[in-house]
Amino acid sequence: MQTRSLWEHTLTFFPHFLAALNERATPDATVAVIGASDGKFVLPLAAAGYRVIAVERDALALHGGEVTLPGDNRTHAMGLIDRLKLESLYDRVQVVEGDFLQGEPLDMPCDAIWTSCSWHYSANHHRPLAEFLTRMQSSVRRGGLFGAEFMMPVTQRQSLIEHYTSPEELRCHFIGDWDVLLTLSTSEFAERAHIGQLQDHTHRMGLLLAGRVSSQR
Repeated sequence: MQTRSLWEHTLTFFPHFLAALNERATPDATVAVIGASDGKFVLPLAAAGYRVIAVERDALALHGGEVTLPGDNRTHAMGLIDRLKLESLYDRVQVVEGDFLQGEPLDMPCDAIWTSCSWHYSANHHRPLAEFLTRMQSSVRRGGLFGAEFMMPVTQRQSLIEHYTSPEELRCHFIGDWDVLLTLSTSEFAERAHIGQLQDHTHRMGLLLAGRVSSQR
């Protein structure tokens, strides 16, 4: 890649999702990325040959603009659309600018869906976590793949917010039409300051991958 995401160095379980996708999906499968940001996951998927639906409501992430980095440094950040054009991947990606829950359903059931730490933002806390999960699950065709990485609680305040969850707590949402394929979680780890978190901080993260069964049980 000629360009780099502002989130390039943050921890991610995405390689596990990509490995499962490569194993289960056809090379031209359609993958939705919910909370696409500036393309940390969108660009690798498109470069691998997948058709991508990138859903993002933050205009800065999509179109670029001035951002504050650690050390009170101001810089111009390239948005998802310009990154796609620079990498000659724009034609492989359908960019949907808007709120995933409030907008129209995706044009088609996708072969896979991926989200990274999207529902734990405070702006989403007024919506039940189940609402996010149900909408994402309904966007996946039978035989398709669901992947989510998410923040787990570290502080007492976070433990009172359902959006800071765990693989064990998420399992109850994946019964019936779903098979849980993989769950992972980290211990607490220190992460260096980055955009949106301008001081060094502590996280825990979890992963859940699930496959939607091919036929009704």
